[in-house]
Formats: sequence, structure tokens, C-alpha cells
Amino acid sequence: MTDGPRKNRRSQAWFGAQGRSGMLYRSWMRNQGFGHEVFDGRPVIGIATSASELAPCNAHLTRVAEAVERGVWQAGGFPLQFPTMATGETLMRPTAMLYRNLMAMEVEELIRANPLDGVVLLSGCDKTTPAMLMGAASVDLPAVMVTGGPMLNGKYRGQDVGSGTHVWKFEEDLKTGRMTEEECFFAEGCMARSNGHCMTMGTASTMACVAEALGMQLPGSAAWPAVDSRRMETAQAAGRRIVGMVEEELRPSRILTREAFENAVRVNAAIGGSTNAVIHLTALAGRVGVELDLRDFDDLVRAVPTLVNLMPSGTYLMEDFCYAGGLPAVMAELLGGGLLHGEPVTVTGRTVAENTGGAERVGSDVITPLDAPFQPAGTGIAVLRGNLCPDGAVIKQSAASPHLLTHRGPARVFDSPEAYHEVADDPDLDVDENTVIVIRNAGPKGYPGMPEVSNVPLPAKLLKAGVTDMVRVCDGRMSGTGYGTVVLHVAPEAAVGGPLALVRDGDPVVLDVPNRTLDLDVDDAELAWRRQEWTPPAERYAGGYTWLYTQHVEQADRGADFGFLRGSRGHDVPRDSH
Repeated sequence: MTDGPRKNRRSQAWFGAQGRSGMLYRSWMRNQGFGHEVFDGRPVIGIATSASELAPCNAHLTRVAEAVERGVWQAGGFPLQFPTMATGETLMRPTAMLYRNLMAMEVEELIRANPLDGVVLLSGCDKTTPAMLMGAASVDLPAVMVTGGPMLNGKYRGQDVGSGTHVWKFEEDLKTGRMTEEECFFAEGCMARSNGHCMTMGTASTMACVAEALGMQLPGSAAWPAVDSRRMETAQAAGRRIVGMVEEELRPSRILTREAFENAVRVNAAIGGSTNAVIHLTALAGRVGVELDLRDFDDLVRAVPTLVNLMPSGTYLMEDFCYAGGLPAVMAELLGGGLLHGEPVTVTGRTVAENTGGAERVGSDVITPLDAPFQPAGTGIAVLRGNLCPDGAVIKQSAASPHLLTHRGPARVFDSPEAYHEVADDPDLDVDENTVIVIRNAGPKGYPGMPEVSNVPLPAKLLKAGVTDMVRVCDGRMSGTGYGTVVLHVAPEAAVGGPLALVRDGDPVVLDVPNRTLDLDVDDAELAWRRQEWTPPAERYAGGYTWLYTQHVEQADRGADFGFLRGSRGHDVPRDSH
């Protein structure tokens, strides 16, 4: 073993220990073929990988981890892979969001419990990225994110098709007879034609970009396709960089500042990002003690135009975004317009301004210039208040129909998304294009887990009549790949007695996005009487993780995290039991 400053590393409490304890730790690691020299005090780097065949977006991360390992070895570190759970929205029921907090807990405890000086976080599907960031932030050891990258563009009959986004479109075509079952079956195989996460600007792509905007991912790395060789180059570079971050003691608490979160919120608006970023950024801010209010997601973006022309709000896909300059080009545009903070430090050790200097757009269709944006300022996420959502609700304006942003219509209420789906194809369903479809009991506690069910498909009879959009209001979430005039994250949710629980069929719902309001036009006395009549739903879970979740999950406006996980618990070395 060597002497000197290296012995002060956190990992040396294990591998540099004297006597029986040190012998136990080192000898068991040597059964994997590691030589004694790796215990000389060099940085021990954990590679947290969420690779899983049950999470298709993350299935290729084993190869990404190998590239990270090469980089760590190159920089003189000692890399050690370890698995985490994978919260894949593609397969998990009732929703991967139910397990985001569990994954964050697991990541936090695995990092703290093991002899690590720094960690590289490998994520893919949308919940894995925030979960890993939340867990790492609560430990506050040097950490860098490496997302797995988007799939290649989908191709169907000569046109680009986007994962998720075209699922909704193909379903509508199937219901209206514009597509046969055989054509739909063939088309589904054209959407996901390589490893990687959604190549639309859904939540996975959004959170990859958000991680880069926060400064937790290397510049440009959010957009490289999963199967592009430069994805592996990026991973290898991250492996080298984490060793330097350990030497510099560059921790998440130095990176995840209020200014960094403001940058991420504005970047999300500029890329036409998912509303789910609101939930995840709010939860992450709570882990590092940064005040991030729901109002910030409205106030901070009113001057930010949408610069990126990607599905579901636009035309192109992530592969096109990558070749057009990726996120550095977007951030350079915003920085040049005074819409970003240039001073925050990032995982590179350099500032945002230093990272984006020299970044350029390639062409003008995919990433538009600030003075000729894809959509004007004020078309990003809007935060609504009113007697139907006293703690807030959100709507993605860029994915909504402009003529419905101001709307008054009678409510048609469903106590669950399943209740709506049972009758959605009924030709006698009592709805028209003015109806406001209300879906409740889909919030964090009520479902549980707050699934992506808010953008329910339109009733079949209206689709056949040529109606393309309706106002929908829900206490659940919407996939970042979805679109439509959908009010989401209504808080408080119905299951805890929020006003959504009091709505009845025929009640006038008034949506006024320009004035940021959502109201139920019902007399206060009537609502007070209904509240007296309301009884909370019976508890459905007596034990297990789902019981824990329903007992401790916070509301959507606070990020749907567990209250007892807010804040950082640090990285003190646990006691030695040997």
C-alpha cells in the first residue's frame, strides 16, 4: 500500500484498513482477479448501471458500462460496476413512476454503503435518469450522468415515425379505418429499430437534455444515438472525467445550484420538453435544498421561445437534433440571448458559458435561431391555478390546440382511466367536441404512482366525426411523447380530497391558459356541501412498498417524492462490523 494523500480517500476506509478488516475487504475483491496494486489508494469509481432486458431502453447499458470502465482505467481509477433496478415505463405496471422513489433510495444506499469515491450513473428510460440523480444528490459524492442515447429514427413507408408519438396516431388511424390491423402490426416494428430510448422529445430525451443542462452530463452527450460509436466515446470520456472530479472534489452540491435549475427549466421550454420534467426537477431540487416552486416553471419560461422542432410538438426526431448541433447549440442560442446563466460550474469543471462557446447550429429547420423560433415565447409549459387546482396544474402549450386554450365546456367525469376506456368506443357516449373529459384518481396516491394516462384517446365517435382534440383534465401525468390539450398534475389530487373529487357530470369547466386559470363554475356553497358528502377512498394496501408509497408520497406540486427523502444525507462511511 502507498503512503500520502491517497490514503485519505473515502474508499481507503475499506481497502486501506489495517489488520483483519482490510484483509477481508481486499481478499474478497481479489477473487475477481484484481491485483493488489488496485488497492493503492487510487479513486474507486462505481458504475451504477440500470441495464435490464425488462427495460428495453436500458438493455444496451452493459456495453456502455464497458466503455466507462475503459475511461476509468485510462485515468488511473479503479472501476467497479454494480446493478440497480431499472424503472422502464415500457413494461412496468401500474407505472414506472411508482418505483422512481424506490430506485432513488436504492441508488443512494448502494453508493453510501460501498467503498466508492465517485460514481458514473448509467440511465435510459425516463424515470431512471431522475431516480439516479436524486439518489446521487442525496449522497453528494462526485457523480456524472451518462444516458444511453435515443434510438435511430423510426421509418415507415418513406416517412419518419416517432416512438410513442406515432402510437397515439396509429391508434387513431386504426379506430377511424385509415389503417388496418395488419398495417398497424407492421408499423409497430418500424418505430423501435435500434437500442436506445424514445427518439421523440419524450420524457427520456427530455431528461437526458435536462441532465446536460443542469451540468451533470458531458456537453453534447444527451443526443448521440445509442448505436452511434460516439455514444461509447462519450461514455469513455465520462469514465476519465469522473476520476478528475474525485481529485477536484467536484460534488453534485456544487453543480446543482439554483442557477443550474433555472437553466434546466428554460432549456426544457426551448426544446419543447416533457411536462414530466416539472415533477422530476422539483423532486431533485428538494434533495439538494434548492427552492424550486411550481410557479418557476411558468415565470422563468415566459420569455423563452421553443427552438427545437421535434415530435410530439414538431416534425423531426432526436437523431436529426444530434446532427443539427444537439443541446450545446440550443444552449448557445439561449446564452447569446441572455436567457441562461453562464456561470454555473458543470461536471467538466468548466462553466456553462465555457462549455457552449463555439457551439453552432447546423441548418435552421431542426434547431431554429432565437430571432426566428419554431414557436414564439410563451408557448412552453403553463402553470394553472384556480378552484379546481388550488396547488397548481400544468399544460404543455406547444402540444395543445390553440383554439382550445380558452375553453368552457361541460364535464364528463370518470373515476379512473379504466372507467373511461370501458366506454370510449361506445357510439352513444354522451359527449361532443365541447365536452371536458375529467379523469380522476390517477394521482400519486390515488392510482397509485401517477401514471401517464391523462391524454386518453378521444371517443371513437368523435374521431370518426373528424374531431382531433378535446380538453382533458386529470390528476395524473402524460407521456412526453403524447400531445393534445391536456391539463395535468392537478393538485391536490382527488384521492386526498382535492377539488377534482367534487366535480360532477355537466359541471361547467373553464380553462383560460392565457390567464393561467382552471376553474369549476359551481357555487361555493354547493361545493362545500359536496365536500361534506365526500368520503376518502378506502386504503387498498396493508403492507409492502406500495403501502409505504401511498403513506409518504407528496403531491405533484412537490415532485411526488417521499417527504422523508428530501435533503441530503451525505456520504459518511458506515461503521465497520468486521
